Amino acid sequence: MAEAYIVAAARTAGGRRGGKLAGWHPADLAAQVIDALVARSGIDPAAVEDVILGCVSQVGEQATNIARNAVLASKLPESVPGTSVDRQCGSSQQALHFAAQAVMSGAMDAVIAGGVESMTRVPMFTPNVLPAKAGLGTYMSPAMKARYPGVEFSQFTGAEMIAKNYGIEKSALDRYALESHHRAIAATRVGAFDDEIVPVDVLLADGTRGGEQHTVDEGIRFDATLESIAAVKLIAEGGRCTAATASQICDGASGVLVVNERGLKALGVKPLARIHHMSVMGHDPVIMLEAPLPATQRALQKAGMKIGDIDLYEVNEAFAPVPIAWLQALDADPSRLNVNGGAIALGHPLGASGTKLMTTLIHALAKRGKRYGLQTMCEGGGMANVTIIERL
Repeated sequence: MAEAYIVAAARTAGGRRGGKLAGWHPADLAAQVIDALVARSGIDPAAVEDVILGCVSQVGEQATNIARNAVLASKLPESVPGTSVDRQCGSSQQALHFAAQAVMSGAMDAVIAGGVESMTRVPMFTPNVLPAKAGLGTYMSPAMKARYPGVEFSQFTGAEMIAKNYGIEKSALDRYALESHHRAIAATRVGAFDDEIVPVDVLLADGTRGGEQHTVDEGIRFDATLESIAAVKLIAEGGRCTAATASQICDGASGVLVVNERGLKALGVKPLARIHHMSVMGHDPVIMLEAPLPATQRALQKAGMKIGDIDLYEVNEAFAPVPIAWLQALDADPSRLNVNGGAIALGHPLGASGTKLMTTLIHALAKRGKRYGLQTMCEGGGMANVTIIERL
């Protein structure tokens, strides 16, 4: 079977809700990343055989196959198709897996995988709220309710369950959140994100242009202190998690260009990384966010590796208890985890986060001269994708 290589990886800087990317239609924002991947790789646009984009809230401006709409908003020819993926927060990581599988099988030679989410223009939970208001029902079927009687699936509940089950106190969550900001601040100040960020025009919610380009993740709190983080109110009374120890609502897009040996030869470029392993696993949908722990353990076993073989890890900071519990379960080195900060500081643009983390992981490995990187993230419904790459 052929190998899958990543030859370009890019993302926008994250935008706060109502912030510097709020005026961008998500299809147009995704198109900016698509065009950047083409430009950076030097590929003939017509040689891209498919575009697979992750997106969670596929309604409104993100409806009717956002991937195809992004293609039509980009410089790619009409001959390039597109399809959209929803594996909740892991949507674009799954898009990468599908792209890799396509080129490894030989069915295609060059595929763009990515994701987009405008959480300003299509707020979280919109696909559930609008049908409910219209009397069109809910995703919870009678069979699901019978299997999970009285259960209201909630990521917030899952985060609290993990904190309790793993003995993680609020003070530890607060300290972790501060470290996420500190790492993101340090990375920004030394230009660690410069090579991965696609500059796009600032476009405000009212449609006015800011007269500058957006190149710095807007969610980073450069003035963050432990006191300010600790002062944020609890999400649930008697709980441990707060908005300050959870991922930030974010607008953004990201993507990678994946090719096999034939695609690599046609491009004549040096690959950034090789896909070494990819898998996905289902887990308890009630605790929901714990899936990355057993999924990573199984992935390492299948890859014939140990956690010590991995130089850097990106574990999505949906809520601080998730990466902290992951470190405990894997007995992993905290200094290798989310070295440039995570979603608590940089934002979590849902469907775009998978290839956003992959983009950061690839560039971080290159800057540190390291070899192996692992990415995983919790996903709604109790799932987790795991991707292991080898930097080349």
